[in-house]
Amino acid sequence: MMQHEPSFHKKKYEEEHFVDSTKLVWNYSLFSDTDINNYQQGNLYNGYELFGNHEIEVLNTKGFYFAVWAPNATEVSVVGHFNDWEKGKHILFVRFDSSGIWEGFIPNLKKGEAYKYHIKGYKGAAIDKGDPYANYWEMRPETASVSWNMQYNWADKDWMSNRKKNNALDAAWSVYEVHLASWMRPDKFDEESYNTYQQITDRLVPYVSEMGFTHVEFMPVMEHPFDGSWGYQGTGFFAPTSRFGEPEDFMAMVDAFHKAGVGIILDWVPSHFPYDAHGLFMFDGTHTYEYADMRKGFHPDWNSYIFNYKRGEVKSFLISSARFWFDKFHIDGIRVDAVSSILQLDYSRKEGEWEPNEFGGNGNIEAIAFIKELNETIYRDFPDVQMIAEEATDWPKVSRPTFTDGLGFGMKWMMGWMHDTLDYFKMDPYFRQFHQDKFTFSMMYFYDENFMLPLSHDEIVHGKSPMVYKMPGDEWQKFANLRLMYTYMYTHPGAKLLFMGNEFAQTTEWNYKTELSWELLQYDSHKKMQDCVKALNHLYCDQPALHELQFDIHGFEWIDLNHRQEGVIVFKRKGKQLEEDVLVVLNMTPVVRRDWKIKVSGKAAWEEIFNSDQTAFWGTGDVYNPAVKTKLLDKDTDLYEINIHLPALSGLVFR
Repeated sequence: MMQHEPSFHKKKYEEEHFVDSTKLVWNYSLFSDTDINNYQQGNLYNGYELFGNHEIEVLNTKGFYFAVWAPNATEVSVVGHFNDWEKGKHILFVRFDSSGIWEGFIPNLKKGEAYKYHIKGYKGAAIDKGDPYANYWEMRPETASVSWNMQYNWADKDWMSNRKKNNALDAAWSVYEVHLASWMRPDKFDEESYNTYQQITDRLVPYVSEMGFTHVEFMPVMEHPFDGSWGYQGTGFFAPTSRFGEPEDFMAMVDAFHKAGVGIILDWVPSHFPYDAHGLFMFDGTHTYEYADMRKGFHPDWNSYIFNYKRGEVKSFLISSARFWFDKFHIDGIRVDAVSSILQLDYSRKEGEWEPNEFGGNGNIEAIAFIKELNETIYRDFPDVQMIAEEATDWPKVSRPTFTDGLGFGMKWMMGWMHDTLDYFKMDPYFRQFHQDKFTFSMMYFYDENFMLPLSHDEIVHGKSPMVYKMPGDEWQKFANLRLMYTYMYTHPGAKLLFMGNEFAQTTEWNYKTELSWELLQYDSHKKMQDCVKALNHLYCDQPALHELQFDIHGFEWIDLNHRQEGVIVFKRKGKQLEEDVLVVLNMTPVVRRDWKIKVSGKAAWEEIFNSDQTAFWGTGDVYNPAVKTKLLDKDTDLYEINIHLPALSGLVFR
């Protein structure tokens, strides 16, 4: 694994400098001049090896080395239980190179000590801050960082050596989106009760494997103070949350998923951070990590603060954070949250609340450069992973390489598809005939990007209603419509993402304070919906035509869009081999259509391999195609007419 300018193959500090071991804090440094220069230029990509706390041995004495960036401080001391939180006692040394880095070694300090930095800052401000680079924090509501030394013996060699094919763009990507706290709790009525990483692993790994998902995506596991932010307002960019255990416990969770053949994606938030007193905001008494100009530095939507992407030290911090999760935690992908808000100066701002860039546009020039460098760095150092953008505008070339003037992501969430699809399926089936263009529109721009189709947590909160209750009709029709929509999603080109609970038709909106309504699985309608999603996962993974060319113009073909009134839509998904092609037939109305004729070229014989109306999925099970009748229409063009029966509100797949 390529490291950027490794800092640890050089002479130790004590071999070249005198270390005064008579003081409470010993002068010491892990930084080289090159490290400092890279840090200031925004090119120090392994900052977690140098900043934060590190258990080392100096002059045959064990202890912890600390390093923190506080450029406007006049004094920085380490305070904790070990010195009764006495300010100004264990004072760090400021470097003489104007880097603003304070550092030092505290002998005999043990692992597991809660600590903060007491900073005498700008204009005499006196502040206690957590460590931006800490790997472990106290359990909220406590706010101190914890001295730690991550050690774990990985057992996922098979996955890591083969994951290039599992994480490739022509592989199946069926992603299960999970909020760790509320997937399952020890006590569903107690929001303070958490399963440990180990307990979650014991339950979640077999569940995801059995359901046939290829990847899990965790809403941010990075340390955060407020449960209600769901992790999207973070204070610990280098630490898995202590709500569920120690960093090594999260490593073991990743390891277990890998051994089960499942990849890990983490949500990561380089767009903003909260104003909690122990966090990054006004770190040394002034705007250190955030823009000083609040037209750029304050987020009106989230009441939070925006990183200063122009500052080299901040860029080094963020890119180091992304690399950290790939390097130390073996993750397979990052979904970068709120990319639109990073790129656009006028995001959620009215006229006069923002200032155009030097060219008069609304793009944040330095933020765009940061995103490109982030993606280039990750793909250079970890070529077998994916960077995924949650980006909601029509910004061009989000998932195109930087050398073609793209942003360099591997995939982008297809928000337009999600909104159009839900709008279409919410309609009474009678009215769908008048809105078929909304349904087919996604393929007009599909090849602009490498798209992931998300039915995410955002769609089942804040009064938007759970998936099954978005659907029209009586109970049977709601479930039939939902199975039909999922069939469409799994057969539409692109990667897939389903939020937890969607797979068994959760009947309430997601509530982070409790757990999923697992008790619903005692009812056939919900248990069989779960079985339907499981079958769709296996269909998507097992049929090469559904994923091999999912981002390729040759992987899709409309067959019949001319039956708007009857609401029957037909398309073909194509693989690299003709015999792998599959035909998808969607009946968008509650009317059974017998002896429905479709003209299709290329294959003489077809068989039904999936039917969303099976009794196994809580369908009627009385309309199906044990044998598909085929008639040759034109030998020269290899054109055939097939005759099939279509159940009401159903999706059928033929191969």
